[in-house]
Amino acid sequence: MAAYAYSAFNIQGVETSGEIHAPTVDSAREQLRVRGLLAHRLRELPASGDDSLRTAFKKVKPHSMQVFSRQFATMIEAGLNIVAALVILEEQTDDLYLAAVISELRADVEGGLLLSQAMARHPKVFNTLYVAMVEAGEASGMLGHVLDRVAFQIEKETKIRRRVKGAMVYPTVVFAFATLVLAGMLMFIVPIFSKIFKDLGGSLPMLTQWVVAASDLLRGQWFIIFPLLIGTILALRRYKRTESGRQAWDRLKLRIPMKIGDVVLKVTMARLSRTLATLVAAGVDIIKALEIAGATAGNWVVETALTDVRTRVQEGVPIAEPMIEHPVFPPMVSQMVKIGEETGELEQMFGKIADFYEDEVDSSIQSLTSIIEPLMMIGVGAMVGIIIISMYLPMFKMLTLIK
Repeated sequence: MAAYAYSAFNIQGVETSGEIHAPTVDSAREQLRVRGLLAHRLRELPASGDDSLRTAFKKVKPHSMQVFSRQFATMIEAGLNIVAALVILEEQTDDLYLAAVISELRADVEGGLLLSQAMARHPKVFNTLYVAMVEAGEASGMLGHVLDRVAFQIEKETKIRRRVKGAMVYPTVVFAFATLVLAGMLMFIVPIFSKIFKDLGGSLPMLTQWVVAASDLLRGQWFIIFPLLIGTILALRRYKRTESGRQAWDRLKLRIPMKIGDVVLKVTMARLSRTLATLVAAGVDIIKALEIAGATAGNWVVETALTDVRTRVQEGVPIAEPMIEHPVFPPMVSQMVKIGEETGELEQMFGKIADFYEDEVDSSIQSLTSIIEPLMMIGVGAMVGIIIISMYLPMFKMLTLIK
């Protein structure tokens, strides 16, 4: 559907301008007429997706999407039609970018598109899961209920993301501080002692020689070392965005020691189970649900495993059977899915799995934090201690040298 920039006159003769979406120029004129506007100029805009420069740096916060979905659900269940609800939501939202997107949704729906089709035109705002849920709600006539489930899904995902980010704050801050302290000591403090040692002469202990050599290297080649470190970090981040890099990083995340890999798997299982519970509750076909859940799982290993599960299910095999055979799925997940299939309560089982792993993520992060905190302190103390000890070791020799 094309986009048109327009200028038009309202019933009072005041000229207004904006953007409208319609399949043809005549349809755009008709949409303006329905709104009480007389088209003066219509200009077709060049085709551009939501990844264009116009929206490259714009993003809708999860909280805004949650509020939008909850309010939309309430209005639909209260009997308002989709266009009227979108008009109210456009006026109420505080997010300017989301308000612009809602305006385009309204124009597309007025132009004859289904709500799910209009949302699919904005993949940065409405992901595959959101669009599939709305499509299922439209097909079943339960759009209000489905939007409420979407809001619940966003709320749960936001809570998990907040917990994980909160757990990462302390180690990140300590590591950054320790790095700055180490660099500062090597560049400014060690050279002072190094000059004293050279003036006095004599041989230095091996540990002191290493620290002094590291200080000389950092002070003499800082213009190479720092750009090299920054370039390495940027290169790794860019590599992670490639398909091979994403696969390698996702495999590595599941194997990180100190139970960090277990936490990553639990977070993935919680998100996966919640997504499947939401899709099944909305009436989405199980094959489609597995495809969407895999795409939104957030880990390539789990995504690949779900692709195998979906292939087996298409062949007529129960969902639990390939899950039991695949090692990435914990035994509890596959066993509960098996019970859900046998009892016909698959949605409830996925919901219980999600609840269990969300609680597990909480407890695991707390225990992991209690382990990481003392280890970080020990690490910082060791780095600073090595430098201090290396500087004090020659002091014992200095007395002899002075004599």
